[in-house]
Amino acid sequence: MTDIALIEAAAARLDGRARRTPLLSSPFLDEIAGRRVLVKAEALQHTGSFKFRGGWSAVSALDPETRARGVVAVSSGNHAQGVAHAARLHGIPAVILMPADAPRLKTANTRALGAEVVTYDRATGDRDALVAQLAEARGLTLIRPFDDPQVIAGQGTTGLEIAEQAAAAGVTRADVLVCCGGGGLTSGIALALADRAPGLRARPVEPEGFDDVARSLASGRIERNARTTGSLCDAIITPAPGALTFPIMQRLCGPGVAVPDRDCLRAMALAFTRLKIVLEPGGAVALAAALFHPDTVEGEAVIVVASGGNVDAALFAKVLKEFGDRA
Repeated sequence: MTDIALIEAAAARLDGRARRTPLLSSPFLDEIAGRRVLVKAEALQHTGSFKFRGGWSAVSALDPETRARGVVAVSSGNHAQGVAHAARLHGIPAVILMPADAPRLKTANTRALGAEVVTYDRATGDRDALVAQLAEARGLTLIRPFDDPQVIAGQGTTGLEIAEQAAAAGVTRADVLVCCGGGGLTSGIALALADRAPGLRARPVEPEGFDDVARSLASGRIERNARTTGSLCDAIITPAPGALTFPIMQRLCGPGVAVPDRDCLRAMALAFTRLKIVLEPGGAVALAAALFHPDTVEGEAVIVVASGGNVDAALFAKVLKEFGDRA
């Protein structure tokens, strides 16, 4: 199981590899939210999302002989790129199983990072069975997107940075809103904050209709989404929270929040206009919750993790055309 010691060890391996992303603010966002808003810009991380942290953590933790045979992962794009980049830096092969409808930018970037991309139908394919077959057939080590102790540890390094940066900003009590799919980032941050900044409380944020984590936290048992397609927030759509991540979130996180896709698009435009950062829809759900659902947040300040920025140019241009004048 992941604990603070594993997160600290991951941080040591990531030192000099991962970027220490900034904690950004804007008085315009503060006014909209009705409180101080601090945005952890993980969209500025290598490969455009926090996923590089977990990818490097997991790949670097393998013993050299196992690592040399290569790795395999399944992802709609951000974990794919994180693992592909980590594998390339280690000089080992990587095979990535991706949905056929994944954003073209993410698929192209994964290939450009040297990985072999194998596609499947998200609506009908059993991704877990397919990736297990690839791993066995080729002798590759599976790097799971969230339910892996070393991946959780890598993502948890984000929480170590938040604890330090929030303290420097004078914020010791706040909700920390985290874009959440299977819970790797949320659970990792929750573990780090529990040790380093117990006044900061991690809370998962998901798109409406795909709020399996929020429902699981409310019911006390793992709930599944009825669908795995139908939201622009492709990066954080998963069938259910993980067997490893859910107990951590259940123990350490506050209630989940769900936001509509349209609010995510509005948040993307505001992030670009006011913070000068590019977010994808799934990377903007936490900011959308802070700005447009302030009644779900407690305290005079809120910390938001802007988790990824890998958005296709056509969609981003459409968002700015529709919402940019009002941002």
